[in-house]
Amino acid sequence: MRKIILSILGVLLVLGSIILGNYIIGKKKKRKPKFSKIIKTVFVEKIQNKEIPITLTTSGNLIAKNKIALFSEVQGVLKKQNKSFKAGTRYTKGQVLLNVNSTEFYANLKAQRSNLFNLLASIMPDIRLDYPTEFDKWQSYLQQYDINKTIAPLPKTNTDKETYFISGRGITSAFYTIKNLEVRLGKYTIRAPFTGVLTEALATPGALVRNGQKLGEFIDESVYELEVTVNTDYANLLVVGNTVTLTNLEKTKKYEGKVVRVNGKVDLASQTIKVFIEVAHKDLKEGMYLEANLNAKVEQNAIEISRKLVVDNSKIYTVKNDSILSLVTINPVYFNSETVVVKGVENNTTILTQVLPGAYEGMIVKTSKK
Repeated sequence: MRKIILSILGVLLVLGSIILGNYIIGKKKKRKPKFSKIIKTVFVEKIQNKEIPITLTTSGNLIAKNKIALFSEVQGVLKKQNKSFKAGTRYTKGQVLLNVNSTEFYANLKAQRSNLFNLLASIMPDIRLDYPTEFDKWQSYLQQYDINKTIAPLPKTNTDKETYFISGRGITSAFYTIKNLEVRLGKYTIRAPFTGVLTEALATPGALVRNGQKLGEFIDESVYELEVTVNTDYANLLVVGNTVTLTNLEKTKKYEGKVVRVNGKVDLASQTIKVFIEVAHKDLKEGMYLEANLNAKVEQNAIEISRKLVVDNSKIYTVKNDSILSLVTINPVYFNSETVVVKGVENNTTILTQVLPGAYEGMIVKTSKK
């Protein structure tokens, strides 16, 4: 009897262990999670093809259109003027910019004029005897001769004999020597060729200047040129006379210029071409950095969208049936810094207006107009 009881207890213990084990295993089994399908909302708009003006954006620094470098063609001590020869000093047209001491040179010029006067005086008796009909004109010239003034042209000779006689006495040679000295005397004084401002001064009064020495730089403040570079792909779109909108870096000021020259040479390294834009405004200064928007041409049947919406530079996402994303191949015409002009999209096509992270063709979305 005892053995039967023990056997029954053993069987019950085994069965209890099996049931407990199955219960514990069942507890450890993970339930499969249930996911709710998330449909993203996208901003869209229906497009209409229209005329899109293509604007080339480029930049550069202003350069004065009228600008001269001042060099000395003579040697001497720089004299002090009423206006200080310093950067920022303004001069009107014809005012003296620089004056080099010419006392010694002027004395030599007067000596040469005196020598010519003596030569003329020495030939007067011969002219009276050999060329009596020409005497009066040479006499009149001699009477009006003044060594303190610029010499007048010599009287015109009427015969070859008279010409040979005058040249043989060294008068023609002496005359042109003096004219050369008179021209050189004018180089001791440098005058403003136009109304402007001195932007660079490299000499001071009392200093010895030498032939060929740079003395400064003088510009006209009334008109400037902006030199910009444009890709050769758009060189044929640029036309002299086109209006150009210019802005400063902060985009706070606008100026209006026009294309005045287009270089005929292409830069070999960058494959760009130089365009020169003329602009005038009282607020402009040489060296200012400006951005230029060149109106190149108008593209027909096109749209302008953000560059971020373009996939692989050739496709954009559209929405079909208000819920399914689809990739459409486009024809990019021109890329701006932030937008792109494209063709090949049909009217009333619904396109995305904002980038959708993780987008793929066939993706189901909800649409919303921005």
